[in-house]
Amino acid sequence: MNLLIQKFGGTSVGSPQRIKALVNLTVNSTPKLVVLSAMSGTTNALVEICETLYTKEHIKAGTLIKQLEDKYHTVITELFSTPAALDKGKQLLHQHFDYIRGFTLDMFTANEEKAILAQGELLSTALYHFYLEEQGIASVLLPALQFMRLDANDEPDMAYIEEQLKQLLTNYPAHTFFITQGYICRNAFGEIDNLKRGGSDYTASIIGAALRSPEIQIWTDIDGMHNNDPRIVNKTHPIQQLSFDEAAELAYFGAKILHPTCILPAQKRNIPVRLKNTMQPDAEGTLIDNQLSGEGIKAIAAKDGIVAINIKSERMLLAYGFLRAVFEIFERHKTPIDMITTSEVAVSLTIDSSAHLNDILAELKEIATVQVETDQTIISIVGQLPKDKPGYGYKVLDALQHIPLRMVSYGGSSSNISVLVNSVHKKEALMALNKGLFGY
Repeated sequence: MNLLIQKFGGTSVGSPQRIKALVNLTVNSTPKLVVLSAMSGTTNALVEICETLYTKEHIKAGTLIKQLEDKYHTVITELFSTPAALDKGKQLLHQHFDYIRGFTLDMFTANEEKAILAQGELLSTALYHFYLEEQGIASVLLPALQFMRLDANDEPDMAYIEEQLKQLLTNYPAHTFFITQGYICRNAFGEIDNLKRGGSDYTASIIGAALRSPEIQIWTDIDGMHNNDPRIVNKTHPIQQLSFDEAAELAYFGAKILHPTCILPAQKRNIPVRLKNTMQPDAEGTLIDNQLSGEGIKAIAAKDGIVAINIKSERMLLAYGFLRAVFEIFERHKTPIDMITTSEVAVSLTIDSSAHLNDILAELKEIATVQVETDQTIISIVGQLPKDKPGYGYKVLDALQHIPLRMVSYGGSSSNISVLVNSVHKKEALMALNKGLFGY
């Protein structure tokens, strides 16, 4: 079955009105599979409930569960108009919130936390399915936990997903409208797990790849990927088209509209990804595919929370094997490196997670002198930047001539120039690049 994939985020299902508005965006003659996130605010509320369960604050947990349940009772009262649908909604809430309350009676573990976090997507998809049913619109709710699975390396088990999903779909030969949950999955042991924050984008891309869909649509509350951060820079515009590589660079280096992992499954199967705006559905948005649209700088993204580490060899020159020893330390602690520059005696690099920083520094100090700088920001300038064409590096550095630069990375990719600045200079740098590269 040739299904269009449509993913809608938390704001798109964030209220009864938004859920009702999905009908205009999803119900038509095109066969499709709709992937939904949890209602906005739900996952945060479930995380807070889990935190109280870890600390055994069961009375507080009960209060938080009741508050979230009351919110959902208000939702179903406004969403459904018939007694039968409302009763069905009440039964749904009773089932899910009693399940969550069950965790207040015993020990609480990380596996149980993942089971609680899954409730948001299970609720949003069931509510939309019930609403369509009330409106007389046929739809099938496909449980993601029946086909979405991770392998032993916590990567999507694509062969299993493809086999199970296609098998499920064969049970409904007369249907053309399917709904499933984003974010949630099972791990290699069959336990409830998830694809981490932003994982609904990943779900949509995985499903699209598994089904060889004609297109994957990611619907959010902004009209495509912009050429700069519209929250910081006043004058930005949506980009009509990006290559997979350009979009992946922008997503990884801070463009919030798209989850960084979303690109790869679609890219492997050469399936276009389109970014659309639920508030302006007629806007063109951004198309991401394998086409190169011409030379030049297209967009800027910024990634905060960066730690810069300067590692100076204790010898006068970098000894043979020194770089290998440095990289092996980061590999052992499963901490990826974003940027790196070298000189005769030193290596500077950046990481975006400080989870294992103390252990990493302890090992580095056994072989080198180490300096650490926190509160750094990587600013990435993305486009088609051929290495044999002059001027791109000059344009970037000229625009930033008044900004102190901690590091510059150029040449590793033909689609990216990156600079590292102290986060206090982020806004000034983004505005300077907007003026220097785009003229406003």
